[in-house]
Amino acid sequence: MTMYDELVARGLIAQVTNEEEIKKLINEGKATFYIGFDCTADSLTAGHFMALTLMKRLQMAGNKPIALIGGGTTMIGDPSGRTDMRKMLTKEDIDHNARCFKQQMERFIDFSDGKAMMINNADWLLDLNYVELLRDVGACFSVNNMLRAECYKQRMEKGLSFLEFNYMIMQSYDFYHLYRHYGCNMQFGGDDQWSNMLGGTELIRRKLGKDAYAMTITLLTDSQGKKMGKTAGNAVWLDPNKTSPYDFYQYWRNVGDADVLKCIRMLTFLPLEQIDEMAHWEGSRLNEAKEILAYELTKMVHGEQEAEAAQASARALFAGGAEADVPTCTLTDTDYRDGSIQIPALMVKAGLAKSTSEARQAVQQGGVTLDGEKITDVRAQFTPDDFREGKLLRKGKKSFIRILHG
Repeated sequence: MTMYDELVARGLIAQVTNEEEIKKLINEGKATFYIGFDCTADSLTAGHFMALTLMKRLQMAGNKPIALIGGGTTMIGDPSGRTDMRKMLTKEDIDHNARCFKQQMERFIDFSDGKAMMINNADWLLDLNYVELLRDVGACFSVNNMLRAECYKQRMEKGLSFLEFNYMIMQSYDFYHLYRHYGCNMQFGGDDQWSNMLGGTELIRRKLGKDAYAMTITLLTDSQGKKMGKTAGNAVWLDPNKTSPYDFYQYWRNVGDADVLKCIRMLTFLPLEQIDEMAHWEGSRLNEAKEILAYELTKMVHGEQEAEAAQASARALFAGGAEADVPTCTLTDTDYRDGSIQIPALMVKAGLAKSTSEARQAVQQGGVTLDGEKITDVRAQFTPDDFREGKLLRKGKKSFIRILHG
């Protein structure tokens, strides 16, 4: 199976500009490709997994990745998939975040001996002369076409700032610059980036009379339709100080039944033949598949030792045996009001807080998780069905209890 065929078989490819040329470049190891990462936080998230594993797959096939750090574009903010404007960061914040990204990317991508590059678009975008850019690049863009772009539609309803409107031009200029100076002939991104990516290929064609290619990958969502890497409105970070290896493991251990095989295909490096066998698994074997997914991804991010520890802890905590030595709180029907119990009352009942006000404070400070999912809404409520098989309620790193409904 060729590299391109494997990408198709894993369900990764959404759209391409010229499939035959892209196939040839990828399969022959002649693609020099880039994926952009805007530095909006000091850690990558689980939502970046798709891009990181794709870069690793293509590099293993002989292609050359460029990890483009968005030190310049982060100062504008990508409106794609947004209904509000992104928080404006200082240059110092962005530089700090870029350094953090590099450390995490090195777990996936081999930057030694020129096998890959990490470049910051601040190196050229921040020095651009606005009038010269308008004359040189602006004439290549149709405002009518830009306004029809999917990435702007949501923002148009609530108001799209002129600052954000320029993002497409900046991203297109990135591809143009990388093509000219680094021989970059291909761009990859999520399928919400399609309009921006087409802008780059068109700019290269019009300015240089050359062809460059773009391919978008399918964005993975969970069964509730949330973007991968988000749980209860919070990011699942790759930084162990922001999301512990155990909580990271638990996030993937708790994906929906309908998503587990999709995640394994897209994100792990297990052979497709092995994954095809899992497609026949049902019932309790789906939990085995979830353990495999959680272990493989935790090992990639945090190393084998942390993955082993997280898996052992998870199995012990939910085994229910005496050897696990995990405290258990069993709820009865009288603990629910109108069929549900709110998180502050649950924490008091479980002994993790002395009062509902103390419980609310712990939730607001981001220190409460249920089965690895951070709880941020003090009004979050649960029903008996949520605890039929038991869930681990945790406050901080050391206080936890297994919640059951009797």
